[in-house]
Amino acid sequence: MVCSRCGAQNRSGRKFCTNCGAALSAPCSACGASNEPEDQYCGECGASLASEIQPAEGAVRSERRLVSVMFTDLVGFTPLSESRDAEDVRALLSRYFDEARRIVGRYGGVVEKFIGDAVMAVWGSPVAREDDAERAVRAALDLVAAVAAIGADDGIGELAARGGVATGEAAVDRGAEHEGSVIGDLVNTASRVQSAAGPGEVYVTEATRRATDASVAYEDTGDHQLKGKREPARLFRALRIVAGRGGVLRAAGLEPPFVGRDRELRIVKEAFHGTVEEHAGHLMSITGIGGIGKSRVAWELEKYIDGLLEVVYWHRGRCIPYGDGVTYWALAEMIRGRIGAVEEEPSTDTQRSLETWLRAWCPDEEERRWLEARVGQLLGFGEGEISRRELVSAWCRFFEVMAEQAPVVLVFEDLQWADAGLFDFVEELLARCQDRAVLVLALARPEVAEKRIGWSAARPGGTSIALGPLRDTDVDALLTGMVPGLPDPLVARIRDRADGVPLYAVETVRMLLDRGMIRRTDGIFELTDANLPRDLDVPETLQALVGARLDNLPDPERRLLQHASVLGKTFSPDALRSVSGVEGDALDELVASLRAKELLTTVADPAAPDRGQLSFLQSIVQRVVYETLSRHDRKARHLAMARYLEASWAGQDEDVAELIAAHYVEAYESGTNDGDAGEIRAQAAIALERAGRRALSLAATSEAEAYFDRAAALAEDDGARVALEEQAAMAVHISGRLEEAIERFDRVIAAYERLGDLTAAARVRAAVGEDLWLLDRLDEALERMEDAYAALQDRDDADVAALAGQLGRMRYFRAEDTAALSAALAPLERALEISERLRLAEVLSDALNTKGLVIGSLERPEESSALLQRALDVALEGDATHATLRAYTNLSNEMMQADRLDAALAYQEAGRALGERTGYLGAAWFLTSHTTVLHAWAGRWELAEELWRRYDAVRDDPAAQQAVTADYSWLLVAGRGRGDAEAARAITDRVRRFEGSGDFQLRAYVDVCLALGAAVHGRSDEALERSLRIVDQHEALGVRHWMFKTAVRDALEAATALRGLAEADRILRQVDAIPPGGRTPTLDATIDRFRAILLAAGGDANDRPRVEELFRSAEDAMRESGFRFELARILLDHAEWRGAAALGSVEPAAQEAIDIFRELQATPWLKRAASLIASPAPV
Repeated sequence: MVCSRCGAQNRSGRKFCTNCGAALSAPCSACGASNEPEDQYCGECGASLASEIQPAEGAVRSERRLVSVMFTDLVGFTPLSESRDAEDVRALLSRYFDEARRIVGRYGGVVEKFIGDAVMAVWGSPVAREDDAERAVRAALDLVAAVAAIGADDGIGELAARGGVATGEAAVDRGAEHEGSVIGDLVNTASRVQSAAGPGEVYVTEATRRATDASVAYEDTGDHQLKGKREPARLFRALRIVAGRGGVLRAAGLEPPFVGRDRELRIVKEAFHGTVEEHAGHLMSITGIGGIGKSRVAWELEKYIDGLLEVVYWHRGRCIPYGDGVTYWALAEMIRGRIGAVEEEPSTDTQRSLETWLRAWCPDEEERRWLEARVGQLLGFGEGEISRRELVSAWCRFFEVMAEQAPVVLVFEDLQWADAGLFDFVEELLARCQDRAVLVLALARPEVAEKRIGWSAARPGGTSIALGPLRDTDVDALLTGMVPGLPDPLVARIRDRADGVPLYAVETVRMLLDRGMIRRTDGIFELTDANLPRDLDVPETLQALVGARLDNLPDPERRLLQHASVLGKTFSPDALRSVSGVEGDALDELVASLRAKELLTTVADPAAPDRGQLSFLQSIVQRVVYETLSRHDRKARHLAMARYLEASWAGQDEDVAELIAAHYVEAYESGTNDGDAGEIRAQAAIALERAGRRALSLAATSEAEAYFDRAAALAEDDGARVALEEQAAMAVHISGRLEEAIERFDRVIAAYERLGDLTAAARVRAAVGEDLWLLDRLDEALERMEDAYAALQDRDDADVAALAGQLGRMRYFRAEDTAALSAALAPLERALEISERLRLAEVLSDALNTKGLVIGSLERPEESSALLQRALDVALEGDATHATLRAYTNLSNEMMQADRLDAALAYQEAGRALGERTGYLGAAWFLTSHTTVLHAWAGRWELAEELWRRYDAVRDDPAAQQAVTADYSWLLVAGRGRGDAEAARAITDRVRRFEGSGDFQLRAYVDVCLALGAAVHGRSDEALERSLRIVDQHEALGVRHWMFKTAVRDALEAATALRGLAEADRILRQVDAIPPGGRTPTLDATIDRFRAILLAAGGDANDRPRVEELFRSAEDAMRESGFRFELARILLDHAEWRGAAALGSVEPAAQEAIDIFRELQATPWLKRAASLIASPAPV
């Protein structure tokens, strides 16, 4: 009788299964007849059996499912355990079991049970997947390899595991967990298959092989008589993974065994899993000479990751060897592949693919628009000038969006050819992804260390592997694994010539294939003649070996390869057809033959942007073929390729501008003395200029500078040459190398003046002025700007609008009185006039912004706020990020000046988020410093301290240096509030370095800090002197500026501390003269507070009601504004006066002050307040 649950055979008459305990029959309650468990109605009386077959409460329900079962055990574990300490054995087993759980889990399996030193795992239950069998085999191979690694690490060379996998139907208990959930003969079969395997081997059944042979290479081991089985079973040894899941990306040609790199692959896998588990970006750098196996390690990792249960977003891009590298080519390849775009498709199609991808991944519409413009710039359809930091930030964000969902891997091939900008991008991405699972796998030759100093060295968050030559035994295994039966002398000869380079061995086999000495049969390579000559000539070097293969090619195939070598490693069939002149079937036949000889291949990766294109199988083949070309042939073919690119990319050739330039330059340099050299030279110069503009549009300033310099060197016209030199200087300026930019600009100015082009010279002077300004050489900067503006102001173009706006801004920052402020308005009006007419969003926003600052300093706050808000609106509408950040910053400052702390905080948070997202970290830190000060004012001292400490930890970072105002907040909290004199001294020592700055606002900041520091240390005379400097220059600073209001308060405190009541009265009268519209609530509160103090000092009893009124007015205003520490200090003054005046209880004011001081942990002030109360609260 067969059990319907587990399929086991039982003796007739049994009531329950002896294998699983299930009932073997169902009695009918109506007539008592016996029925099969699956019967629904009684066979004797027809009564329903449904109620009879219900399982007992808590019983396990079972079903038949297709599953794969894996068994592994340790070979020879019993004698091993007998010779080692029990604790060591237990630790070894624990490590083995932990590794088994990890590996099985990674592949989506379930560990069913541990039996002694054996592991049983199941795929297909409780969740079934179509590739369960493949996952089981992958897990078995990995676990066997992991055991070998454990043995090597622990010095147990004899430690090994073996595995077996069987696939078929089994009974699965859906309610069972782990042990016992899969029952049936399949379990026994898997155990017996494992027992048949040798140490370090994995055997599988025929059913498993059929389900997995698209992605796993097997060796037929013949029939095996398994214990307990009547018939022999055909078993297969799993050798290695040869493709992605389901056979995706399987190589059509020769894939040699993976030998000699197990340790390196294990390190790379560990780096990947460490990245995933720790959610931290990681750089894995693999370096080695050409042909040493870098790409093979990456391919093994890709196959491994593809088989894991977890979703991983894999990207691959190659750097191409033209000049110093085509700007961001590898990165653009990755993004095209991710969005499903194809190289050479119309830009409108690429744009549509990007839009579709962004809609799926970015729910925020504003972020989508922002990303589309900046990623589109990389893909060739963006417009306008965008800063490097924004572009790089957007490209990083593209990958961050994915990394928020699943791990991301980026593989950069041939990084030695990368442009400088790509290295910067990788470092920026890793810096931003410290909390995201992003692995960057960088493959490069050793010369990458010259391209990027220190790239291959160990670095935080990085691992570096230098691949050395394979051992002799590994080369032997490689050769005999590819072609079993190779004569030992020939193996030795090839091994000696290979010098441990695996590609040499592979190319030798391909050469033998070319010569007909071996053949491929059903994917297996075998000798065509068992008597292969033992003294067969083998070329000495890899280059010579490739050359020998080329020499054996028929002339048409060789010529086609030579044409292809000019196109690069990867190229389209159309490009090959155009350059070679070979058409139709003739081309197809030649390509097919070269593919069969494994010289060319077709890119088959469905996710690659160059899918369907042709490619040299190895870069070295392309290079050797190219070197066989004569100078004349190189010139002709490079010209043909340049013209093909111009024609095929018509209308969107900015995408390939750098490639076109490279081909024209190669054509020119291959025939500098030819009759058409002048014409080609001019074409090369034009192409290089376009390449420079393309690089500059991607903010790749070093590359742009190089292109413009090369174009200038080829330009024959003086005017054209100077214009190109100006563009090169501008690239240096944009890069931030200001001193160098000024030198280059000055040479350009002199050249323009020699040519008599004074307008162009004036334009360049404006750029010099901007650089001088950034170098804090303000007087020189303003002089250059004034000269340039005087020469250009009659023009009506974008350059003049930008110049006028910058001049107005400089005049504002240099203004120290009302007249100077008014002088700043004239160029600003000019900037506004032109920018409105030409719709220059960024210039318009900046001009409105600066005008708002000027108007604010002229005590017209409402107009100032309106201008600043409009500046923000214009910047947001025009997607002008830098202008948007400036508007957020100045609106934040305006709200702080108006004592509207909540509104200020909203602008700060919006601006900081934008700055961090777009890479303007300096702006983000500047706004952070505003927030730190705001928290200090509002009594949120814990938040102020947290932000200040975050800043203090990175204060030397260039971006964080813009957050110096944060120091004032800590001076206020730790020094003034908590009486920490050492903290105050540390801050004032840092601030002193800004004394003497040409920026009057920075000088005022120094005085504010040093005045407060002096007060903390009891030097009231110094505090008064420094505060008065600010009070006396209020025309330039503005009476609403926080530094002016702070200086008024500190000057009055210092004057009263020195008993200088007359000086205090003079300050109050000076402030009283300010029109009411220019004052703010906190300034009024300060005036009322010190008016009360001065009146109280007079001792006239008739003034007491007025004193009371003034204190209460000051308290109300400060309470309403949210300045809690200042409120508590006014309450304390009030309480002390009331106590001295004997006007009744002092407790209400004192108690409120005590509560605030206690909350802020302002201990000195708490003690002073508590002393006023008869029973003071503990301090």
